[in-house]
Amino acid sequence: MIPVIALVGRPNVGKSTLFNQMTRSRDALVADFPGLTRDRKYGEGTYEDQRFIVIDTGGLTGDEEGLDAEMARQSLQAVEEADIVLFLVDGRSGLTSGDELIANQLRKSGKQAHLVVNKTDGQDPDIAAADFYSLGFESTFLIAASHNRGIRSLLECLLPSEDEREEQDRAERYPGIRIGVVGRPNVGKSTLVNRMLGEDRVVVFDMPGTTRDSVYVPYERQGSQYTLIDTAGVRRRKNVREVVEKFSIIKTLQAIDDAHVVILVIDAREGLVDQDLHLIGFVLDAGRSLVIAVNKWDGMDPEERARVKEQVRRRLDFLDYADKHYISALHGSGVGVMYESVQACYESAMAKWPTNRLTAILQDAVAQHQPPMVQGRRIKLRYAHQGGSNPPVIVVHGNQTDALPGSYKRYLENTFRKVLNVTGSPIRFEFRSSENPFAGKVDRLTPRQRVKKDNDLKAGRRPKKQRMKSKKR
Repeated sequence: MIPVIALVGRPNVGKSTLFNQMTRSRDALVADFPGLTRDRKYGEGTYEDQRFIVIDTGGLTGDEEGLDAEMARQSLQAVEEADIVLFLVDGRSGLTSGDELIANQLRKSGKQAHLVVNKTDGQDPDIAAADFYSLGFESTFLIAASHNRGIRSLLECLLPSEDEREEQDRAERYPGIRIGVVGRPNVGKSTLVNRMLGEDRVVVFDMPGTTRDSVYVPYERQGSQYTLIDTAGVRRRKNVREVVEKFSIIKTLQAIDDAHVVILVIDAREGLVDQDLHLIGFVLDAGRSLVIAVNKWDGMDPEERARVKEQVRRRLDFLDYADKHYISALHGSGVGVMYESVQACYESAMAKWPTNRLTAILQDAVAQHQPPMVQGRRIKLRYAHQGGSNPPVIVVHGNQTDALPGSYKRYLENTFRKVLNVTGSPIRFEFRSSENPFAGKVDRLTPRQRVKKDNDLKAGRRPKKQRMKSKKR
């Protein structure tokens, strides 16, 4: 389905200007006086191969009569047709009683509505939006439609990405929470799958390589839908000789991509080996939530158990956010408890957080520990919004973000993980710098003038204009 976006707000707040920018057209009339748009107008736009429909509407005041009442009905009809409603307000005029009346009408409609503060050019955007936060919208966007600023970030948040569209396709094929069970050969993956299903659904035999293909098994447990994915064991590359096994490994990596939560099964009798760490690397690269299951825990004496626990603690120190369970898939001990971890991982991976909350966390983190200075200028981080799920993606906007050191990025990740209570799932950050208005502009000098300017700078001589200014002073 193509998403439908409706633009609503008071007269002369810039709805038609935003409509033209989103559709890359001049279909909507634009002039600096209110009431120019009366009927709703439809247009089609595209952002990164994702099509969408935009509806431009007439201005609302909240207490319309006569012709204005008919225009208001047109706008409210557009709200009913839309999947997403953008409520535009004027950042220069500030909050008005009309804005409050429109906000109340949108709440009653029950539609997904976002606040868009327009005309933030020429002033501090945060100051321009300060009054509007009292309207109580979960997400607020700051734009300057006439200059095409902030519109890309707006569309990026509103429209599903390619990964999200693929996730929708997977959800239709495999309902509920998808759990991938991975590990080396003969660590007990199929035994664990059968134990979780409560039946002998997949072949179990005490010989490595019994499972050749990934097996998807939908089932229901305590009223919740799940899909278990049993995968082939992944050995070290030098030990893989059969062509069939190479295809099995590819299927396993595809199963990791398909899963919401991955359970990595480790053989407690053999301990944690390098191949287990390689598999963890595959899971983290795919951005999937992770639960560690140390299997074959039964029959081990206390000293062996203590040794394995210490090894897991020491070598998996970087996975302090992932739950670790010590189980026996054969006897079922500890298996049922893993569902709590799977549920927590799924909720963290698929969580949706409003822009206001993410921005508040970012500002608190920056106030507590500021980013470093680069070439005499402080790195500024202005606001944050969510850019995707499974794994959660947080997009941070600011200045000089390319120079942000890795240590500060880890500090932000730990802060967001702690405040948002993210369990088992990695968090990915994307840092974007504000557009430079002077980018692409070159000085209009001839090659000879440019060489003279460079020589003057090397010799410490000031340009002629600068010398004239100093004489006047």
